[in-house]
Amino acid sequence: MKKVLVLGAGGFIGSHLVKRLKNDGCWVKGADLKYPEFSPTAADEFILGDLREQVVCDRVLNEYFDEVYQLAADMGGAGYIFTGENDANVMHNSALININIVERAIKFKVGKLFYSSSACIYPEFNQSNPDNPNCSEDSAYPAQPDSEYGWEKLFSERLYLSFQRNYKLPVRIARFHNIFGPEGTWQGGKEKAPAAMCRKVAMAKNGGEIEVWGDGLQTRSFLYIDECLEAVLRLMESDFSGPVNIGSDEMISINNLAKMVIDISGKSISVKNITGPLGVRGRNSNNKLIQLKLGWQPTQSLRMGMEITYQWINQQVKPQL
Repeated sequence: MKKVLVLGAGGFIGSHLVKRLKNDGCWVKGADLKYPEFSPTAADEFILGDLREQVVCDRVLNEYFDEVYQLAADMGGAGYIFTGENDANVMHNSALININIVERAIKFKVGKLFYSSSACIYPEFNQSNPDNPNCSEDSAYPAQPDSEYGWEKLFSERLYLSFQRNYKLPVRIARFHNIFGPEGTWQGGKEKAPAAMCRKVAMAKNGGEIEVWGDGLQTRSFLYIDECLEAVLRLMESDFSGPVNIGSDEMISINNLAKMVIDISGKSISVKNITGPLGVRGRNSNNKLIQLKLGWQPTQSLRMGMEITYQWINQQVKPQL
């Protein structure tokens, strides 16, 4: 039985990953600051603690694991990342976690380590055109991420790749592009755009309106959680270290995303564009490299994933109405 450690196992992607690994027959240890918010953890063992602290890391990564998945980070949606108010915490907390973990991964000679990087590492100057952003893996340098979150992710990519070169630590690195689905954060300021849209529409009255930050012409792509997990596991089974994009190449404007959710809801709601934190003008996953190396591409449309996500968030909202 494969022995696996998932760091950030209380978060959205981490909790889903634990379930998938358990279904695949693995023994799974999880660790995070918090338990999963919306369902019990599926992990065989779960350590509640702060991975910034050495004593916690000594309890978490204290033996050999066949695979380690490092998803733990200080992160959130545009309302958290792009205000500038959380930059110091984002940089310090995430970097400290990665430094703590990579030291112990070497000490216990883990089989493979997966690191979840982000599309936020890509240069802002390549994402100024909402209709034609450039997010190919080789476009990361010269570097100019649009946020400190992106800079920290880029630093940590280099940290893990350095340890692979100098200490023979087998690493796999993926740059996630807006992963979404049920049981993710949907309120409080750290939620991503799909969850925020679903919440706003679910809470809006028929004939009302919802607010969308900016002019709504900024573009993104969004990948459903199950597709993300499939790509991650394929990467771990491969001999390719990455970094590689894991995302959808189905690009959509934020206004059209809002209209999609409104249509799914069956309500008659208008969109009001307001000033708010935005990030880059355009971002879309370039999937040429992952198709070449892993033979993977998403199989599910954005609409299908948004229908599932809206129904789940609508159920969460109902008690509050």
